[in-house]
Amino acid sequence: MMHPVNFEQNAVFDCSWQSAMKQAFREVGALCEALGLNPETVGDRAANRLSPEAFAEFPLFVPRQFAVRMEAGNANDPLLQQILPIAAEVQPQPNFLFDPLAESAAKAAPGLLHKYPGRALLITNGACAIHCRYCFRRHYPYTDEPKSLADWSAALQYIEADPTIEEVLLSGGDPLTLVDTTLEELAHRLADIPHLRRLRIHTRLPIVIPQRVNSELLNWLTGTRLTTSVVVHCNHPNELGEENDDPVNAAVGRLIDRGVPVLNQAVLLKGINDDEETLFQLHRKLINARVLPYYLHQLDRVQGAAHFEVERKQGLRLIEALRKRLPGYAIPQYVEERPHELSKLPIAMFEHRDCE
Repeated sequence: MMHPVNFEQNAVFDCSWQSAMKQAFREVGALCEALGLNPETVGDRAANRLSPEAFAEFPLFVPRQFAVRMEAGNANDPLLQQILPIAAEVQPQPNFLFDPLAESAAKAAPGLLHKYPGRALLITNGACAIHCRYCFRRHYPYTDEPKSLADWSAALQYIEADPTIEEVLLSGGDPLTLVDTTLEELAHRLADIPHLRRLRIHTRLPIVIPQRVNSELLNWLTGTRLTTSVVVHCNHPNELGEENDDPVNAAVGRLIDRGVPVLNQAVLLKGINDDEETLFQLHRKLINARVLPYYLHQLDRVQGAAHFEVERKQGLRLIEALRKRLPGYAIPQYVEERPHELSKLPIAMFEHRDCE
């Protein structure tokens, strides 16, 4: 795989995760220059052209640790296509909403969503380590959510008052953009609630800034009585390496070696991973890295992401193709989330419902 002309790959990973956040690309021009691309000629159609309006609505943020895996000179690189602000984003599309999952109706307390039986989700913050253009929370009102540990009192009281809640998910944004001292305190406060049994972290950071998996993180993840798991978000095989010493593979390996299960969820994205070979290589690499495939998500219909949508029939064909090439444990569940459902359900079930 080719690498960007202006990168020293080894040096990119030789810094703290906080420094990596500070050094991330925030300007399209700087990213294109590092990749040897002309911003004026990126995009083969008007809808694919770079858009200042899309950038203003949802700014670019790309760690160098992710950008180093892009192919120099390739405007169609599948990792690049996940993060470029283009004109298609600002063209309103019917049935694509600002709150596609009706999460506002599921808010039980500031920063707390209670959508599914037995588990609740904390919106820990609005910051992410990368701005994915298909993000279903790209319009979420993060400014209304807790900003400090003290602000979590109402959410924690709600969880404590409901003995049916056994699992709490930390999400966002990305919870691992918070410092470990804050996360450790939050984890201990949750562990003090007697009926809680499990803590699940949903994060993109081990994939886009692998040095985030440091000793401090590992210590608090394994430092309470709660059973802890981590769900990462990897969409394309180029986001992983082939060998165990690749920075991303090594990062998830550190979690697994400390007894923290790591699962992956991906989003099915048009022009990025909606073909058999790409999905095969993604899930082959995942299981080789000891990461268990969890979900392949149908795109959430958030306004600004319509150009990423893949037909469900194509998704079902891809899953069937994977079954012929991979062991059963390597096949993700192909799911869609719809408002007011009590869980994510397999696409095949939705297809049956829609035909009734």
